[in-house]
Amino acid sequence: MDNVNLLSPSVLAFVGDAVYGLLVRTKLAEVNRSSGDLHSMSVKYVSAVAQAEAFKKIESTLTEKELMIFRRGRNFHTGNTPKSATNGEYHTATGLECLFGYLHLSKQNERIQELFRLIW
Repeated sequence: MDNVNLLSPSVLAFVGDAVYGLLVRTKLAEVNRSSGDLHSMSVKYVSAVAQAEAFKKIESTLTEKELMIFRRGRNFHTGNTPKSATNGEYHTATGLECLFGYLHLSKQNERIQELFRLIW
């Protein structure tokens, strides 16, 4: 991607949601259970509440640039907040997805893996 910095937070979060979900699913595949069980397990990790908790684990390790990307996503006004999360948790989760989308599109795969290891 030519200039990831020009993408809207919603686009970064859209990509980051897929990246984060794939990381979780890949990790859960190690337990070798049925796909139904794996799906149920993955929902616990990709929920807004879980992603808000995940952000707390990596917050202190983020660079200034990464924090700026996170804040862009967190402050982006989204449509609906799920009933299972507070408004703050949902916005924090969106910020985390935005960060992972940015890192993926800017080809920072080692950084993605480093952050996900801290989360896991």
